[in-house]
Amino acid sequence: MQFYPMIEDANRLGCKKQSNLLAVTLCIAGVFLSAASVAQPFAYITNQLGDSVSVIDTAQGKVVDTIAVPGKPAGIAVAPDGSKLYVSTPEANGFAVVDIKKREVIAKVGISNGALGIAVGSDGKRIYVADWYKNTVSVIDANNLQLLKTIAVGESPSGLVVSPDNRWLYVANRMSNSVSRIDLAKLTVKKTVPVGTHPFGLTIDARGERIYVANVKSDDVTILETATMLTIATVKVNTLPYATALALNDSLLLVTNQEDGSVSVIDTQTLKEIALIPVGDKPEGISTHVDDRHVYVANWFDNNVSVIDAKTLKVISTIKTGSGSRAFGQFMGK
Repeated sequence: MQFYPMIEDANRLGCKKQSNLLAVTLCIAGVFLSAASVAQPFAYITNQLGDSVSVIDTAQGKVVDTIAVPGKPAGIAVAPDGSKLYVSTPEANGFAVVDIKKREVIAKVGISNGALGIAVGSDGKRIYVADWYKNTVSVIDANNLQLLKTIAVGESPSGLVVSPDNRWLYVANRMSNSVSRIDLAKLTVKKTVPVGTHPFGLTIDARGERIYVANVKSDDVTILETATMLTIATVKVNTLPYATALALNDSLLLVTNQEDGSVSVIDTQTLKEIALIPVGDKPEGISTHVDDRHVYVANWFDNNVSVIDAKTLKVISTIKTGSGSRAFGQFMGK
């Protein structure tokens, strides 16, 4: 089944004048090494209708390559070391492994045609895949791509997020209106709690203290305290919120509202919506650049990506991608 979103020079380089050629050479080399260390990352956008992944060079602000990924790619996760992409492919009954340097699929892993949400542990050792139909999460060894365990969760699991300390996996159970917390040491569900109606995308803050849940049908975001898994607040947003991302040192939460082509901005201190930003048609996937300021939004029906400046709360660029840009998950490289 296709998981379509519901219509629901030396001086110029900063080197001081040197009398020693070696010193000049070392200085120039240092400048270039420094520049390389702050090279801008790439964003990887799944194009579900185009059976591809668009590679966006965030420094150039454009697509620089397109990787063929058959099977209606939907969910995506970037390995922590930046070497691979894991892409859920429901019509290919599992997920694909993409070598980022080669920019090609190097492996296909069979799970089922319900594969949707996908995440990778912060240590890069395990891949987690939500199975929409079987109501399970598959745990895969990232080294040999073998199944380690299948964990039963709620109905129609979708969004997945791993805690920063790699201790917990959180799962949005769409049709059960709940979020499950999985102990990654024991690979068992430790707690499941109610949230809003039809939860889909999840985000966890840098300290692992809060989880933000986009509830598609109740048009709101549930904020959970991870220590207790109790609801801190429920914040109303616009129509059909699908996914979430944090920016500016976790001070802002941005939420894609699919039905009205907008992104809601929530102040995470006051827990109130402070802005509504128009983007493209049917936005879904959303991720924040490593600069913690620029937020990328995949617009499903417009086949493009909107780039938001979180300081000005305005769209500063629109990048053409492929057909059916969905990018559900963590699609920003580091």
